[in-house]
Amino acid sequence: MNATALRPVGDLLREWRQRRRLSQLDFAVEAEISSKHLSFLETGRSRPSREMLLKLSELLEVPLRERNSLLIAAGFAPMFTERKLDDPSLQAARDAMELVLKGHEPYPAIAVDRHWTLLAANRAVAPMLTDIKPELLAAPMNVLRASLHPDGLASRIVNLGQWRAHIFARLRRQIEVSADPVLTSLLEELSDYPAPAHPNHRDRNEITNAFVVPMRLATPMGVLSFISTTTVFGTPIDVTLSELALESFFPADAVTAAALRQMPL
Repeated sequence: MNATALRPVGDLLREWRQRRRLSQLDFAVEAEISSKHLSFLETGRSRPSREMLLKLSELLEVPLRERNSLLIAAGFAPMFTERKLDDPSLQAARDAMELVLKGHEPYPAIAVDRHWTLLAANRAVAPMLTDIKPELLAAPMNVLRASLHPDGLASRIVNLGQWRAHIFARLRRQIEVSADPVLTSLLEELSDYPAPAHPNHRDRNEITNAFVVPMRLATPMGVLSFISTTTVFGTPIDVTLSELALESFFPADAVTAAALRQMPL
């Protein structure tokens, strides 16, 4: 059982409200209940119904995994299933994932779970992973570790300082949203990696003028520049699917686009 489920449900509700930086009054108004009733729910003087707990969880944007923990803490059965990605019932989702990954070629794209563990990749990814130590590529492969480790992609990321800061900002946001201790540990580990030197003048100008932070990667084809987008399943009711993300990398310039179109897959 999840350790958080052993805590009173009121404590968990208050923690999620505070994590979203909402006062009791503001959240009570949003939930269309009295602030007194919300206070009673958080202190344990009142017990939330299943419907009320699901409503409050939805408003607080609590991840599905943690919504199950709230339900258990309140004495209810968990509502959201969690199946392995290779479960036959998720075949349609796997097909959709593979369709997106393959359709993105010749540009790289990957699928990761909530902890940035690699689940799948298209054929354009492997040529980018040359010179990485095999232990960083061994399953289960953590994408961020392989990217920022000194023996990983870090040595070939031309604008490592900006890219590192971008990754850290994303991780902090994920931690804020999910309260996931594994992500907190991952951020601490990545932060301990040697910090890059200050960016040169050209890099500073490129980042200042860019509308997103690119990853500029030195390869045998020259320096390739990528911007990325994240795709998630809409309104999932399965924990596994709610935590699945597709990271798609697009060429940030014409040189990168031309080089990737010529790359044999």
